[in-house]
Amino acid sequence: MIQTNRLDRGFYKYQREFEDKALEVLRSGWYILGSEVSSFEESFAAYTGAGYCVGVASGLDALILAFRALGIGKGDEVIVQGNTYIASVMGITINGATPVFVEPDEYYNMDPERIEEKITERTKALLVVHLYGQASDMGRILKICREHSLKLVEDCAQSHGSCFEGKMTGTFGDIGCFSFYPSKNIGAFGDAGAIVTDDEGIAKEIRILRNYGSEVRYHNKTVGMNSRLDELQAGLLRVRLSHAAELNDEKKAIAKRYDKELDNPCIILPKVRKGCDHIYHQYVIRVKERERFMNYLKENGVGTLIHYPIPPHLSEAYAYLGMKRGSLEITERYADEVLSIPMYNGMYSEEQDKVIEVINEYKGPVQDN
Repeated sequence: MIQTNRLDRGFYKYQREFEDKALEVLRSGWYILGSEVSSFEESFAAYTGAGYCVGVASGLDALILAFRALGIGKGDEVIVQGNTYIASVMGITINGATPVFVEPDEYYNMDPERIEEKITERTKALLVVHLYGQASDMGRILKICREHSLKLVEDCAQSHGSCFEGKMTGTFGDIGCFSFYPSKNIGAFGDAGAIVTDDEGIAKEIRILRNYGSEVRYHNKTVGMNSRLDELQAGLLRVRLSHAAELNDEKKAIAKRYDKELDNPCIILPKVRKGCDHIYHQYVIRVKERERFMNYLKENGVGTLIHYPIPPHLSEAYAYLGMKRGSLEITERYADEVLSIPMYNGMYSEEQDKVIEVINEYKGPVQDN
């Protein structure tokens, strides 16, 4: 069976470097907020082009702390796309704010043409999600935020290294939030995350909030949380970051093969907007009768995953919002049709051949847009 993702291949690719770094950190005797974290923060800020980076415990924590640092809470509304992972929405609601959902465009990112109709006097911010690894249309989105004096937070959990017109995701808004969950293009070996910003005050506030609300030990300025990127994960992330360009290029090469060689009217291939880079955290296709198609792939040795089968507005967690099926038709159609096919670093060309061959031989209903 060709798995949808193989994390071990990414480890073995740089095994010696990872093992040497792990031993270095373990032997150092310093495991929380030390030189590895500060070095990673400096390197990741430089990589993205941001002024500051603050390491935290996860991508969700990055979102929670971002909205808290911006003072967004009860009574405020935050516009977010409907077809995202539920963690994006949790970053809003855990702070007491209300998510207002916008439909996606044909690139699976927030449709800029649908934003302004959702803005009210309670709207305080916009959360852009660069889904599956493709940068959103940041030119139009930035213009809307400026015209309406909205804060802009970017969810870059899946877009490490992806750019819009040459500028990296995470650096357009007030705060960029990153996850380094192991499956990400720059992945840790456990949970990890970070925020980037050009605002020194925001960076300082998040450093305090991530460490129990303390800037000086035992002197707590506010009620914070324990959300620290640990030394071991930071060290291993430094290794991964040093290879980020080649890792992204490898995935882009696999995607290029898929784009060129997948040829079946039953599926819709992902599109890339002009000026928007795609680093293919996931290679997502759409197909009718998805369960039938998934069973066919499984029977022929090809693994798949769905990202994501239940949109947040239809989840049990957000039933209190009172949104029913049919309220976000495009989001819901995508949720019923999207499918992620195998895409990972270290994927053999023979495995790619197999995926392409099996998909091209599938017989099913013709897909439309």
